[in-house]
Amino acid sequence: MSTDFDIRFAIDPSTAAAMGTDELRENFLIDDLFAAGEVRWTYTHYDRMAVGGALPNGGALTLETIKPTGTANFLDRREMVAVNIGEAGTISVDGTDHAVGPRDMLYIGMGAKDVRFAGEGAKFYLLSAPAHASYPTTLLQKSGAKRLDLGSNETANERSIFQYVNADSVKTCQLVVGLTQFAPGSVWNTMPAHVHDRRMEAYLYVDLKPDAFVVHLMGEPDESRHLIVRNEQAILSPPWSIHCGAGTGAYTFIWAMAGDNVDYKDVEMVSMETLK
Repeated sequence: MSTDFDIRFAIDPSTAAAMGTDELRENFLIDDLFAAGEVRWTYTHYDRMAVGGALPNGGALTLETIKPTGTANFLDRREMVAVNIGEAGTISVDGTDHAVGPRDMLYIGMGAKDVRFAGEGAKFYLLSAPAHASYPTTLLQKSGAKRLDLGSNETANERSIFQYVNADSVKTCQLVVGLTQFAPGSVWNTMPAHVHDRRMEAYLYVDLKPDAFVVHLMGEPDESRHLIVRNEQAILSPPWSIHCGAGTGAYTFIWAMAGDNVDYKDVEMVSMETLK
């Protein structure tokens, strides 16, 4: 078993605007989250969010600390949500096993010391942010998520947003996580666009066919850039950046935020006329 990590430093809008494709991908795209028998992390300087992947591949993987956390155990001063994007698996937290099915999420509070991932076909997408209090480990399922239906077929953005972390499901320090699915024929996510200066956000695009991709838009609203994002690749969105896109085929994406505010309505909408 191995644990690997890299660090992404915060990039300001002016620097990002001057970047070419390779630099944008190097700083904002995570294209190697999952490797058999490994836990991989990208530790970011955007609200200290850590984005990772654990692929047990029939064995068991232990959540080990990494140098950037500066703690003896990974969750000594952090909380985490593990999202199973694969087949049924198990996450053990301090000796208690939790069955985590496809598209289930497990919230693990600050202070958990022994966390293990298992499952032949399980694939866990990991999200972790600093915490100030310890809350109970809680299984989050789609059936308990708050559902919002937005958009329309006419604007190709008809979608259902499932807020797994909500006032009725679990209490967290700052992590807010959910997923978005689309009606047949709709391809645009988060359009009209918005920004939220008090929170960063990470997207993981899933359910894309091998020859499909999402054209992900980022940057300041009047200085946009794009990245080609393929299946099971993640995007880091700074608080100053829009985060939206259109797919060449059907897809789902898992979104996660960390920062000052957990209020879903704390966003600044961007008018269609403003985008450039």
